[in-house]
Amino acid sequence: MNDLSFLSAFLVGLAGGIHCIGMCGGIVVAFSTASSANYPKWSYALAYNFGRISSYIFAGAITGTLGQIATQWIPISGPVLSVFSGFMLFAMACYLGNWWHGLVKLEASGKHLWQFIQPFSKRFFPFKTPLYAVPYGMVWGWLPCGLVYSTLTWALASGSTRNGALIMAGFGLGTLPTLLAASAGADWLAKGLKHPILRQVLALSLLFYAGLLIWRALFTLY
Repeated sequence: MNDLSFLSAFLVGLAGGIHCIGMCGGIVVAFSTASSANYPKWSYALAYNFGRISSYIFAGAITGTLGQIATQWIPISGPVLSVFSGFMLFAMACYLGNWWHGLVKLEASGKHLWQFIQPFSKRFFPFKTPLYAVPYGMVWGWLPCGLVYSTLTWALASGSTRNGALIMAGFGLGTLPTLLAASAGADWLAKGLKHPILRQVLALSLLFYAGLLIWRALFTLY
């Protein structure tokens, strides 16, 4: 995997941090009432996000492995997966640019799996120590999210376990600053990421990368 893929995934996570606050922000804020006063609040936020990003990396490794198996057995599957990933990144760019919100509908596809997984998080609540927040975050890392799903298709097209894991690590680390800022009560970062110019620049950059990915895949096919 080249550095551009990791950096692009990081920027997607950074720009999508506003979406993460909407879905996970309430959980982070709940740490103030569900955590022990014997430990600093930031330690719970770090532990939760460590668990959440670990789930992203695990999912990326799985999808990357599946992509690797597919390319080994079906040679044409590599370019096909890249084209599919490019179109998903195109949809992600449209979401980040606030041009089209079709990804929100994609989140509904994971609803049934989430209804099965989510009850396991209650076993670690409330948090006696920050360590309890790690498995709690690992469970919430599987929360249905269109941005996560789109990035996973990117990991799938990467064609290897390592590359899939690194792409999802970049995405997860990109979401980290916004969620940590939310847990600390600092809304200046969220306001900055909402700036129309910044979101348009990030969306256009991702749109360019998606087009490049599709062009490379089609060039390989023909």
